[in-house]
Amino acid sequence: MTATIIDGKEASARLKDGIAKAVADLKAKHGLVPGLATVLIGDDPASQVYVASKQKTAHALGMNSVQHDLPGATPEAELLDLIRRLNADPKINGILVQLPPPKHIDPFKVITAIAVAKDVDGLHPESAGRLMAGGDSLVSCTPMGCVMMIKDVRPDLTGLHAVVVGRSNLVGKPVAHLLLNENCTVTIAHSRTKDLAAVCRTADILVAAVGRREMVRGDWIKPGAIVIDVGINRVPTAEGKSKLYGDVNFAEAVEVAGAITPVPGGVGLMTVACLMVNTLKATCLQNGITDVEIPTRLPPRA
Repeated sequence: MTATIIDGKEASARLKDGIAKAVADLKAKHGLVPGLATVLIGDDPASQVYVASKQKTAHALGMNSVQHDLPGATPEAELLDLIRRLNADPKINGILVQLPPPKHIDPFKVITAIAVAKDVDGLHPESAGRLMAGGDSLVSCTPMGCVMMIKDVRPDLTGLHAVVVGRSNLVGKPVAHLLLNENCTVTIAHSRTKDLAAVCRTADILVAAVGRREMVRGDWIKPGAIVIDVGINRVPTAEGKSKLYGDVNFAEAVEVAGAITPVPGGVGLMTVACLMVNTLKATCLQNGITDVEIPTRLPPRA
């Protein structure tokens, strides 16, 4: 058996089509255009690429987007002051500070300085608390994309056993709660779980988000399982460039799984699209708008 490849490029294109229609609807009905502010501290090349992608996508979908590039030596107090000004700016509906910041800046202070209503990264403790309590919240973008891709393969997840390998606040914990909300039985595992391979073999849905190159082998996977690989492991090549690897050994897993995301070309592309979903949702929530349809799942294929 060879797994179905869950194509992140195709999936994100469908989602962005739905977002663009909703943004146009918002403008036509209410004269509002969602506004996203991105903040980049320092000159890390990978972060520059990520932020540029977010800016480009926002503009392509009809949103306003403003980028703030700060030197790596920017004092923490100066960054927090910028966030306060963006919180108060009515034209800005979503704020994203590219993480991690330089070492002299406390990331928790940055996350908690962003107004919850504009927390399009879904990382504020109040956003996380609302998710845990089952309330309406802005959800971390990568977990949102993971669940959308899973439900595109299998719309009803009721009763399935999901194993999440990874316990980070960014991916592991929120994706576990989202899967609980879909009526899955969820196990959170990690690098110190006893007999991790055996735990993974019980999964109907396996989400790998541990940050170790190809840690999950083909014989860890239950035949026919849906495998979502969140890992982005950048490995230098002899040519002085780099190659991306996931947390799953793709060549082995594709022969066992029922469906699988590749790296690159999988979850990462959905993350940016889900940021746009959150920016649209934040705009509607801030303005009490309920007559614009916000995409909560991938639109059907044409």
